[in-house]
Amino acid sequence: MKTRLDMNKIAKALRAERRGKVSATAGYFGAMQLLADIEARFRVPGGGGRPTDPRWSERRLVPLAPRTLERLEKITAKVREHGGVSVEPMQLAALLLERMAEQLSEDDAKNLIGARRRASR
Repeated sequence: MKTRLDMNKIAKALRAERRGKVSATAGYFGAMQLLADIEARFRVPGGGGRPTDPRWSERRLVPLAPRTLERLEKITAKVREHGGVSVEPMQLAALLLERMAEQLSEDDAKNLIGARRRASR
């Protein structure tokens, strides 16, 4: 089992200040972070079946363009190939949606709404 790092302890030892979470968004490091998220969060349910995040309790239909679904399928195939983790395209979509929702600030959301209003005029 991997040892968990205590970031507060590391910051204190370095006489540094923690300022928030940094995350990779694209490229190799983004892919590795995504794989780490899947490995850390997905668990096989008690009764068996496909691994999933036990915190996911809501089920919704999400419309997608065929191109988007194809892209998700390619990414999940690579995750299965390189990470050995079983993940489905819509599980990946849910994980990415959660990640973006967490990163989006109130100001970002207001800017999106404002940009849409300006574009519709």
